[in-house]
Amino acid sequence: MDMIVQPTSRLQGEIQALSSKNYTTRYLLVAALAEGTSTIYYPAHSEDSDAMRRCIRDLGAVITEDDEKIVITGFGKHPASVEQLDVGNAGAVLRFLMAIAALCPEVTFINTYPDSLGKRPHDDLIDALKQMGIEVEHQSGRLPITLKGGSPKGGRIRVSGSVSSQYLSALLFLTPLLPEDSEIEVLHDLKSKVVVGQTLEVLAQAGIRIDASDDLMFYKVPGRQSYQAKEYSVQGDYPGSAAILAAAAVVDSDVTVLRLEENSRQGERAVVDVLKAMGVDLTHEGSVVRVQGGKPMKAGEFDGDEFTDGVLAMVAASVFAEGTSRFYNVENLRYKECDRITDYLNELRKAGAQVEERQSEIIVHGRPEGIEGGVEINAHYDHRVIMSLTVVGLRAKQPIRIKDAHHVAKSYPHYFDHLKSLGANVQWVE
Repeated sequence: MDMIVQPTSRLQGEIQALSSKNYTTRYLLVAALAEGTSTIYYPAHSEDSDAMRRCIRDLGAVITEDDEKIVITGFGKHPASVEQLDVGNAGAVLRFLMAIAALCPEVTFINTYPDSLGKRPHDDLIDALKQMGIEVEHQSGRLPITLKGGSPKGGRIRVSGSVSSQYLSALLFLTPLLPEDSEIEVLHDLKSKVVVGQTLEVLAQAGIRIDASDDLMFYKVPGRQSYQAKEYSVQGDYPGSAAILAAAAVVDSDVTVLRLEENSRQGERAVVDVLKAMGVDLTHEGSVVRVQGGKPMKAGEFDGDEFTDGVLAMVAASVFAEGTSRFYNVENLRYKECDRITDYLNELRKAGAQVEERQSEIIVHGRPEGIEGGVEINAHYDHRVIMSLTVVGLRAKQPIRIKDAHHVAKSYPHYFDHLKSLGANVQWVE
């Protein structure tokens, strides 16, 4: 379905931030890897987290759920033998489970999104798994991918972090279960270090011991460890809330978002600081963020690697700032559900934004007077692109139509419901 986004004069009200997708998928996985029963309170409901639920159930986890919590009895070190796994369009779920599936005799990850996840390469993780004695059949690094393993070996493992930190996280989930101790060396560069910090935080909560170097480029992982069954509580999600906060910044507003912890380790917490730097009237006390928007904003320069999943929303806000904004160190955006630099900027230009791209930069020449709109936009099946284009549409002079906007459900199924509750003029159309 498509979404018509009409110019909106004011947003006002209070919403609860959705639960964190990143933490939910990690808690689901460590609960499945535990021998015993774990409870996860306030889990996220999205296509990504649903994909993890579905796959760990296929691998032998027993799951029950109600409105507040999900209870999981794990399979520990012994996942069930399955022929196929379907991760949908969830890249992180695919990569984490490629490592865990190495414990199975033979598993094929099928390709159900050939125009999105099916285009994304996974060579760096494949290379690492081969070092561990796993045979991998693939299509130039892409889905479908078949792993023939059952007995991965620890030891010295090298993995590139220059495309995605998810390859490293996948190895960190697997290696504690192996008979051998492991040393993991990250080659080249490591993108999204803050997200690796989230992985290490969850592993520690699950009772796993890992010795990480200060720069997160080298790890000593004792083998023969066991995940402990625990209780977890999922915090509010900054990546999804980034677009809500950006929308409140660019139009006249008084919007409060609850459950966004000040001391969160989510890198996207930085979007609060980015908006403040742009001159947005914003307060953050405890877990409450309040934005009183619609005032003049100023451009700035920001290291996007610190808040990868919030960059597009901040770019959308900067479209209406005075001056030229620069988001640098963002090349890894090219390897997401779509090329979030080229594809996203092409759609922004259609709507009237003045933007430029470099290999690892996004340049925005702000237009405080607003943009024209009045166009149909292709969101490239990407939930972050959909949310961020909506922000731009709220300040456009004419409506924009976002194609296939239902793909927002990948991370934030209630995004448009939340915007409507705040007064946004948005409407689903066939």
